[in-house]
Amino acid sequence: MTTLKAKLQEDLTAAIKARDELHSSTLRLTLSAITKEEVAGKEARVLSDEEVLKVIAKEAKKRREAAEAFGQGGRPEQAARETAEGEFLDTYLPKQLTDDELVAIVAQAVEEAKAGGAEGPRAMGAVMKIVNPKVAGLADGGRVAAVVKQQLA
Repeated sequence: MTTLKAKLQEDLTAAIKARDELHSSTLRLTLSAITKEEVAGKEARVLSDEEVLKVIAKEAKKRREAAEAFGQGGRPEQAARETAEGEFLDTYLPKQLTDDELVAIVAQAVEEAKAGGAEGPRAMGAVMKIVNPKVAGLADGGRVAAVVKQQLA
């Protein structure tokens, strides 16, 4: 078992003992998503910490989207719960890049892409190939794409 998955298990046990319904249900759902990912495909495997982080990030993103949908649907109490679950899952993720840090990384990637001959809006794919490995898990893909579009325009 990976160290991050073990930490999630320990935190689940602590949340159950503390009768913390929000955290225990959130951790249960996240651990089941991890297990589902482990058994997906032709044969079962154990996820690395990096893969577990991706699953946690995906779950946190689901919570943010659900909170937004519940908010628009006139269900503020459900939206607040989803927001709280998303914020709790964010504590397991690495600290997100600030806007300034992200802009600096993208600017460097744009320069690299221009050196390779790619320019203008059509260079988006080339720039994203350079940026994505550098910001994996540290910035949301939509946020990265928006900064890249802004700098290529």
